[in-house]
Amino acid sequence: MGVSGTLEYLSDLMSSSGHKHKKRKQLQTVELKVRMDCDGCELKVKKALSSLNGVKSVNINRKQQKVTVTGYVEANKVLKKAKSTGKKAEIWPYVPYNLVAQPYAVTAYDKKAPPGYVRKVDNNVSSTATVTRYSVM
Repeated sequence: MGVSGTLEYLSDLMSSSGHKHKKRKQLQTVELKVRMDCDGCELKVKKALSSLNGVKSVNINRKQQKVTVTGYVEANKVLKKAKSTGKKAEIWPYVPYNLVAQPYAVTAYDKKAPPGYVRKVDNNVSSTATVTRYSVM
């Protein structure tokens, strides 16, 4: 440890004086599906999400009903703030269809999904279809 590292360590020790440090949040991107019909809806959602502490940017794609928030935020807080505007909001439920093993399975197929996307489903969950075997006697 060099001189600057030692000084930083001592500075942290002196300034902490028994207080615990808060764990820093990681920079992350939160994607939401928010129902927006007009410019007013878009502005209302953008203004509400921009007011959150730690938000660096808010990008809205009204055609896909997609809101992307980047910053030092938690996904559940962003979702709660988006719902507080009175709009229907949920965590972005879609993934590109080329990342899903069976994109046209009943659980993954969604008519409301944007082009090239299907609903996110767990691969380990079996499909709802049943297979029946008949034996010929």
